Amino acid sequence: MLAGDIKKNVCLRIDGRIYVVIDFLHIKPGKGNTVMRTKLRDVADGRVLERTWIVSAKLEECQVDHRQFQYLYKEGTDLVFMNNETFEQVNIPADFIEGVQFLKEGDSVQVCIDAATDAILTAEIPVKTVLQVTYTEPGLKGDTATNATKPATLETGAEVRVPLFINEGDFIEIDTRDGSYVTRKS
Repeated sequence: MLAGDIKKNVCLRIDGRIYVVIDFLHIKPGKGNTVMRTKLRDVADGRVLERTWIVSAKLEECQVDHRQFQYLYKEGTDLVFMNNETFEQVNIPADFIEGVQFLKEGDSVQVCIDAATDAILTAEIPVKTVLQVTYTEPGLKGDTATNATKPATLETGAEVRVPLFINEGDFIEIDTRDGSYVTRKS
């Protein structure tokens, strides 16, 4: 593909690594060549890279597949998932998954796979998940005048900060990107 044809979410293979275009800007200066300024995210480790190309530069586009997998159990440092279409089980290292501490058995994840080699590149859990609070100190009456928070342990073992009115046994919604409390669920 030509650099002038770049769009968001296109996957490119650069120096043997796979990158996803997260932003691009078409720049046409008064003098000189028209260029594409891009912001790329490395699929394997999440690092962001900025690159600029002349619009006529040839780039290697690569195909990736996104498939739904279901989390089954933990085996050593790997997590075992089942492909929802073929029912095949695969092991994925825990460090391939962001927010892994909020993953519970039965949850679905979206796995990014290199179509050419069938290698698993990343796995993404949903942005929001509902988990049960297994332990937290009781909130004291009258302490709710400010945005005070307290630590709470969730059913997956993760610790988050929650408002004082949250009690043991409550179900809460968590943002898995940063581990922040969103709302209480009934």
